[in-house]
This record gives sequence, structure tokens and C-alpha cells, in this order.
Amino acid sequence: MSALIRHLTLLLAGALAPVWAVAAVQAMPPPGPALSAEQIVERNVSARGGLDAWRQIRTMVWAGHMLGSSPDQPMLQFVLDQARPDKTRFEVNAMGKVSVRVFDGLHGWKLRPGRGLTPDVQAFDIKEVRFAQEEQVIDGPLIDYAARGSQLTLVGLEDVGGRQAWHLDVTRASGTRESVWVDAETFLDARYDRISYGPGGNPVLVTVFYRDYHQVQGVQIPFLIDMGGVYDKPANRMVIEHVALNVDLDPRVFAEPGHERRRAVRAGNGR
Repeated sequence: MSALIRHLTLLLAGALAPVWAVAAVQAMPPPGPALSAEQIVERNVSARGGLDAWRQIRTMVWAGHMLGSSPDQPMLQFVLDQARPDKTRFEVNAMGKVSVRVFDGLHGWKLRPGRGLTPDVQAFDIKEVRFAQEEQVIDGPLIDYAARGSQLTLVGLEDVGGRQAWHLDVTRASGTRESVWVDAETFLDARYDRISYGPGGNPVLVTVFYRDYHQVQGVQIPFLIDMGGVYDKPANRMVIEHVALNVDLDPRVFAEPGHERRRAVRAGNGR
């Protein structure tokens, strides 16, 4: 799930004018026996469908639409392709104009609609490449965290959207830090924070909320993802309409974009 954060931050910075901010949290007393960070992760992985089920996923495709924080902003269609170990392609169609971000595991490119017939294609800069290389494509930051060299710190129990959630800080082998909140009742991911980089390379803290989980081939997937939505400001919303697992993806999907093209929204295994 973390793969979409980088793409949304940069690709939609102009299209959706998102509000990046930190949601307020409030420490709360534990609901029962105290849990360690390791125990919370174990329950999280189990709630999401189990380690074996996630390890069997080779590719994951999401298709749906996005709604901006302002009612006058258009609905945008998107397709997000993910393939192990760390390949991603995020394509957005804004009223016929297609924007794309692609990472093939080593190199990345971003395509923006041009004024003429030829779209603008640029390579990822150093920060973008490093960020993409650190993403846990498909799995997220908690599954197999120890094998990746990450360390966990349990901050405590906090309020996230009126529900109690365990706050975990994750420090990767590179030193990069991010935060995950795990719902104390369902043990599904509730919130995710990570520093990204906006236009001009300026660091921004991205806050994402995961909602409306559905089971897809034995694993739990959020079908609503809100970004921002702090205090009286509405969130940018990502609505997942279709999910497909282990579909055969043409290797060219993750190659450098050569031209603007439309993509059919795939029928998947969603709800």
C-alpha cells in the first residue's frame, strides 16, 4: 500500500491540490493486556490474511477513481500496477489527459501530457529513485519487516478517527522513518505517515487513512483511501473499484513511457 503514497504526492500535486498535514492524535489507556510491537505485527499480518497468502501474491492491480478535496475538481480514473520485488506503474486519466509514474526496480520515469502531440517524459531524480527503492511494494512496511532490516518502536495507543489504534514507528535499514497505526480491535492498518517530496524537492509529511476493507482472494484490501482530511478540511479520496491479484502483466507496463495511451480498467476480483 505504501507504493501509492509517492505517486499520489507528486503526480497529483497539481491536479488535486492536496492538503498534507498531520492528524491530531490523543493518547488513550490500553483496552486490555499490553502488547509488544512484535505481537501487534503478528496480529496485523494475521488479520490481513496471513503471511503465506501475502507471499503468494506476485502482482496486484488496483483500478478506480479519485475525488479531490474540492467539489468542483473532476473525478480522475486511475490504474495502479504493482509487481514484486519493487515495480510500480500509476496511471491517471484526467478528462482524457493521461499522466504516468513508472518504476522498474532501478529506474523511474514520469509522463505528463504535453501541449502538442508529444507528451513530456522525464526521468526520476535521485531522491525519487531512492524513495521508490525503499518502498515495500504490495506488502507494506510491517510484513517481513525484520527480514528487511527494519526496526519497530511501539509509541502507544492513540485515537485515529474515533477508534483506538496502536502507533508503531518503523525505522528502515537506511535510517528512513515512517509511522503506522494498527486498529486495536480489527488489527488492520488504519493510518500511515511518511515523509515524501513535493514539487521542487521540498519534504512533506503525507498522512493516509485506510478504510472499508474487503476480502480479495483471502487477503484484506482497503477500498477507500483518504489523504489529508484534517480538522475541517476534506480529504482527497481514492476509491478502489476493482482489485486483481496475480495477473500476468506485460513487462512493457514497467518500461519507460513512450507515448500517451489510454488503458482499459481491468475487471478484477474485488467486491
